[in-house]
Amino acid sequence: MAAIPVIALTGHLGAGKTTLLNHLLRHPDTRIGVVVNDFGDINIDAGLVAGQVDEPASIAGGCICCLPDGGGLGDALVKLANPARRLDAIVVEASGLADPVAIARLIGFSEIRGVRPGGIVDVVDAVNHFDTVDSGALPPVRYGAASLIVVNKLDQVPEGERAAIVQRVTQRAAQRNPRIHVVATTGGQIAPELLFDASATAGQVGQLSFLDLAPEHDHEHVHADAVTVRSSGCVDPDALFDLLEDPPPQVFRLKGIVAVRHRATVQSYVVNLVGSAIHIGPAPRGAMANCLVAIGMDLDVDAVRARVDGALQPASGRASAQALRRLDRYRRLSA
Repeated sequence: MAAIPVIALTGHLGAGKTTLLNHLLRHPDTRIGVVVNDFGDINIDAGLVAGQVDEPASIAGGCICCLPDGGGLGDALVKLANPARRLDAIVVEASGLADPVAIARLIGFSEIRGVRPGGIVDVVDAVNHFDTVDSGALPPVRYGAASLIVVNKLDQVPEGERAAIVQRVTQRAAQRNPRIHVVATTGGQIAPELLFDASATAGQVGQLSFLDLAPEHDHEHVHADAVTVRSSGCVDPDALFDLLEDPPPQVFRLKGIVAVRHRATVQSYVVNLVGSAIHIGPAPRGAMANCLVAIGMDLDVDAVRARVDGALQPASGRASAQALRRLDRYRRLSA
């Protein structure tokens, strides 16, 4: 089975993390595992998502990033990564006091089989953000850890001021993370396709799934754009990693399966890019290569297709030693 993305959901108290989580949980035909913080004797956050997820795993005793050795996060991930649960994603909803940098490290170095980092989603309160989180001369360090910033509660800001707030967040965050992605919303209603795929639309065995971009009955969110490119033969790893390390503008995710010719064999790999995090793993037996899907908001479809198509052009002969070393380095980092 493909590794399950573990998505960290962070944000200041009251920014709308649980609202966004409930929006993701309402996504049709989706199975999401949830890890929440538990403060005191009553697990308020878990209560808000109760009934929408099987056996939410809760962590007692305070903020995830402050607990020794992950404070039970590893145990929760092991439990939720069990293939029998057939999860599409795992969401770690951190306390409003949690440090995104520490959470990113905990997830990235968890060494739990069957999971992979799925990005850090930092929720921003459009009304109070610059009075609470980003009130200093320098942008906060948390911007550097996030892969996606969601500027939430825009409905509580005068319409004429909304664009300026989003632009200010984007500019401040870019000082810490030039490749940061920022989306604006109300009620936490982001496109779930930016974060994970739904199993109900998985298609044929051996192919990576992508949720069909069909209108939902409640029109709760604007769908993400998706560009799919296929090719035959074996790809040049250098061309592939040039694309992954410098994706087209607005592309937040890239996923797919590619074939690479080694000395005497052809091997296929699953490719996942989330934000700036690259994950490479062995493809399932019988997987169909080559195929890459680029996902993001407001994509220049023609430009994205041209870039992805260039990375999937068949290589002449086997991959160079330098390209294979580059591939091996990413595989080790992903293991």
